[in-house]
Amino acid sequence: MPLGQGYPQQDCAIARALEVVGDRWTMLVLRDCFFGVHRFADLVARLDVPRAVLADRLARLVAAGLLRQDDGSYRVCEAAYPLWPALRALAAFGEAAQRDAGGTVRRFAHAACGTDTATDGSCPTCGTVPAPFDLVVRPLEGPDEARRDDPVSVALRAPHRLLTPLP
Repeated sequence: MPLGQGYPQQDCAIARALEVVGDRWTMLVLRDCFFGVHRFADLVARLDVPRAVLADRLARLVAAGLLRQDDGSYRVCEAAYPLWPALRALAAFGEAAQRDAGGTVRRFAHAACGTDTATDGSCPTCGTVPAPFDLVVRPLEGPDEARRDDPVSVALRAPHRLLTPLP
């Protein structure tokens, strides 16, 4: 029996947020869209997600106003920016296990000053929390190249600004 998608008895902001972003795959779709992955085929290849599931998650994110669809591309809307710190916090939480498994760890630097941000997303040099479009992501360590050779994964091995579309 499939699980329900709503939390109607919960008077809780977290429950409301989970109704939008709590489905399996949704946060990974958002992560990749923040990283600049914007084409359906690239999301399928990078995430190894079934096409029907991806289509459903993208439609939900568009309906929620978190993504917009333009000419077959999916772009992060400003309404999704507040989710970036949550994605960053999840990444920080998983980095120890990722390192132990030999996976790639990424760092996020404030584009204005080049300083790596803290795990809470703040810039220690500027004392601000940069918006996603003011961050440069770069792989710090890990054998990403050994795991994936699709064009998006190859592009993610080079530093680039978040929200900048990948080739």
